Amino acid sequence: MPDNTTRALTILFLPESAYGPTNQCIGIGKVLADRGHRVVFAAEASWKGKLAALGFEEDLVDLAPPAEDADEQDAGAFWKEFIKETAPEFRKPTIEQLETFIKPTWQALIDGAMYCEPQLKQIIKRVKPDVVVEDNVLCFPAMMTAGVPFVRIVSCNPLEMKGAGIAPPFSGYAQDDSSNWQEFRDRYESTHREMWTAFNEFVISSGAPALPDMEFIHTSDAANLYVFPEEADYTNERPLDSTWHRMDSSVRSTDEPYEIPAEVVNRPADSALIYLSLGSLGSADVDLMKRLIDVLGKTRHRFIVSKGPQHDQYELAANMVGAEFVPQTRIIPLVDLVITHGGNNTTTESLHFGKPMILLPLFWDQYDNAQRMDELGFGKRLATYAFTEEEMNDALESLLDNADLAARMEAMAAAISARQGTTVGADVIEAVARKHATS
Repeated sequence: MPDNTTRALTILFLPESAYGPTNQCIGIGKVLADRGHRVVFAAEASWKGKLAALGFEEDLVDLAPPAEDADEQDAGAFWKEFIKETAPEFRKPTIEQLETFIKPTWQALIDGAMYCEPQLKQIIKRVKPDVVVEDNVLCFPAMMTAGVPFVRIVSCNPLEMKGAGIAPPFSGYAQDDSSNWQEFRDRYESTHREMWTAFNEFVISSGAPALPDMEFIHTSDAANLYVFPEEADYTNERPLDSTWHRMDSSVRSTDEPYEIPAEVVNRPADSALIYLSLGSLGSADVDLMKRLIDVLGKTRHRFIVSKGPQHDQYELAANMVGAEFVPQTRIIPLVDLVITHGGNNTTTESLHFGKPMILLPLFWDQYDNAQRMDELGFGKRLATYAFTEEEMNDALESLLDNADLAARMEAMAAAISARQGTTVGADVIEAVARKHATS
């Protein structure tokens, strides 16, 4: 019988319901499962069957009372519906979104955490994990009181790990201009203090330690992971302690192979192949998708489009192919440029494969990623709802015709890929679990 230094471990993942964090955990989970470990997902209930199909165990939670058609819900349905209802707020400046979008988002997360707390306690009791891993922005007290080590993953832009020398998260403010940073921080404090206080009281009453001031999740004493390439990180401006480990990228190996359709692979010599994705949430804005299709449909380029949950509400232009879901990690290596909302998965995957970006941020950390890519020269940030046709065309040509940028990104991609982010993450999680098992 194997001893605790070699036996198979049980690893429980609790990802945020949206595709980004869940896919990120899938990437690490696959590495751990391939090593012979038992990997269990306590994902939100709309993921039923989708994780088991990848070889993982499912022990799912509801973040709200189940809908009558819960068995037919799409993965991530909880957040798709929430984002659809609040989409008008994306047109506002980020400092105004603090009250009208960021705060309601936190409250929705809090409501979900409070609702599923009893379920999580039962899951932990059933699963008996050696380590619990949370890729979320919010504390779930059951994960802190499980009696086993807790590993935190940050799969948002690393401004989430705050510091005086970096711009405030959610702002999209420039790193070289701090003139508005304090105003943004003060507004965040004034709009969120009361809500944070109430949530902290819930966390304490559930048996977990008090939260750090104005933080909605604890930092782990055992290990913390974050997903962002070294070349784009804020390391010099905000050093982190030894509990933090950077995964330069987290590219899952579970996506299906993809063959470029003839309609776009056979194209004129001066035509680039471009991937368009606003993520599962951003693409739900049908009017925005229609405008992009109209503008991009007039260009000489060819496009692969991730159409998203409202795929049946609009038609693609003649120079485009696409579907509701496409295997993103298989497509990005094949294209010349990526047009994205700036979600952390798409941003870091584009850097992993050395592809420049046009970024159209909508909410949360997407503004931070868009600004960071723009100021480092890896992409162009455009005003999502106000860009002109000329601005889009200028961004396309300036990025596609830049040989120096292409060479720089190709070299960076080789370095990022060599660091094997999912292996780094799996190694850290396994080491934490092994240390606990042998102590």
